[in-house]
Amino acid sequence: MIIKDVTTTVFRHMTRRHSDSAGHAHPGPEHPVEVALLTIRTEDGDEGYSFCPPEIVRPHVLDKFVRKVLIGQDHRDRERLWHDLAHWQRGSAAQLTDRTLAVVDCALWDLAGRALNQPVHKLIGSYRTRIPAYGSIMCGDEIEGGLATPEDYGRFAETLVARGYKGIKLHTWMPPVSWAPDVKMDLKACAAVREAVGPDVALMLDAFHWYSRTDALALGRGLHELGFAWIEEPLDEQSLSSYKWLTDNLDIPVIGPESAAGKHWHRAEWIRQGACDILRTGVNDVGGITPALKTMHLAESFGMECEIHGNTAMNLHVAAASKNARWYERGLLHPFLEYDDGFDYLKTLSDPMDEDGYIHVPDRPGLGEDIDFDHIENNRVA
Repeated sequence: MIIKDVTTTVFRHMTRRHSDSAGHAHPGPEHPVEVALLTIRTEDGDEGYSFCPPEIVRPHVLDKFVRKVLIGQDHRDRERLWHDLAHWQRGSAAQLTDRTLAVVDCALWDLAGRALNQPVHKLIGSYRTRIPAYGSIMCGDEIEGGLATPEDYGRFAETLVARGYKGIKLHTWMPPVSWAPDVKMDLKACAAVREAVGPDVALMLDAFHWYSRTDALALGRGLHELGFAWIEEPLDEQSLSSYKWLTDNLDIPVIGPESAAGKHWHRAEWIRQGACDILRTGVNDVGGITPALKTMHLAESFGMECEIHGNTAMNLHVAAASKNARWYERGLLHPFLEYDDGFDYLKTLSDPMDEDGYIHVPDRPGLGEDIDFDHIENNRVA
């Protein structure tokens, strides 16, 4: 039960996902990317794991903060350990990020589940073992036959519906696409998808994150006419007042915040100020499974839905343990990538989807990630 060590293993894996200068994913040639596996080990020999980019758990951060808080402590005291680590943030000169809190918290939950041979959502108190997924499409691009035109979006949406998805979320064109952003083009893509899939498929839009108020208003009104379920992050989320203004002036539901800092405390302010109709959380966005659950319960107490940002096992377990999330976000998806191919360091998918569009939560212990430790060892970075 007592934590004796916290280590990282950095390894290379192959992927066809590339990030543009704004951090958005697009397909491309296969290339190596470095990933870190954080391992928390107890005196009893139990271990918990979580993946992240290497810079999030670089040696300085582990030595200065994480090991000081965790080593010698009972791994079951997740709530106290999360608060103890979060309190270090104020004096860390911004070195200790919410992403670091998240990977540590996830490894602790994984450790608890593996030690007890139970899935994390069962430890939390499960609400369901399957959840409908929406297909989350990659940002638009300028690749011929990819996501370069509204017609491309429409064709790909038909493919996703045939695969089983009952909901689709578009990410439209953003810089560094040469001509983006453009509200009219966004609406053309959304209209093409609506025409392609008909009225019964739920549609959402995650737009350019820095539109002006007037552009965001025009976009939201256009989406309302198309029967979209929500509009997401069309404004800078640091401006809570702008989102209150937008929510007050639109009939379509506004969802947020996603990227705004402040964990569950700041999301409480969004509810209090009426800055959204649907709350948003995500394990990486708020600093772990522990605060993500707080956000879900916060929204529930106000009769609000709270949708979860992103895929992976950690977010799937939060969705499985929550009543007020309607969807699991599965993606990012593109005509030139096959999501179900998974990752080469996992033996199986963490979020398998059936032909009816439901994700079935794996019943493996912990977070349920079927880790290929031999692959990781064989591809270690010295």
